[in-house]
Amino acid sequence: MKVLERLVSAHLRQQVKELLDPLQFAYQPHLRVDSAVIYLLQQAHLHLDDGGSTVRITFFDFSSAFNTIQPLLLGEKLRVMGVDTSIVSWITDYLTDRPQFVHLGSVLSSVVVSVAGAPQGTVLSPFLFTLYTTDFQCHLQKFSDDSAVVGCISRGKGWGVQSSGG
Repeated sequence: MKVLERLVSAHLRQQVKELLDPLQFAYQPHLRVDSAVIYLLQQAHLHLDDGGSTVRITFFDFSSAFNTIQPLLLGEKLRVMGVDTSIVSWITDYLTDRPQFVHLGSVLSSVVVSVAGAPQGTVLSPFLFTLYTTDFQCHLQKFSDDSAVVGCISRGKGWGVQSSGG
């Protein structure tokens, strides 16, 4: 299955590469977590060059991020992005009505059918989550399911939230 996921992922990346959020640093060629940190610090430093300015940064991590993906909503987002309909259909089918169970030693749990989420530990799920959240562009710097909100405050201008992009 991992080989098929890699093929789908490569094809999908080719179709959406121009649409990816520039503030999403995960799963991008030549970008790593240190790229996200450097960018964040650079944006804060640029703002702090103004005398009397402060920067507030809140970091957060989406809990069980992949479990929040709604397959039909993701499918619609992919269609809007112009992804090939056969790929959209395959991804929607891949994520819909997935049977799950736990195998511990010789004991098997009962099967539960999942109506939401993407499987953990797969090749495709992290990139699907990235695409699922790509329209959360306003005021968020992202690294997969870890994000930062940056608030820049200038003297006499009160509280404001500034996009990490500028």
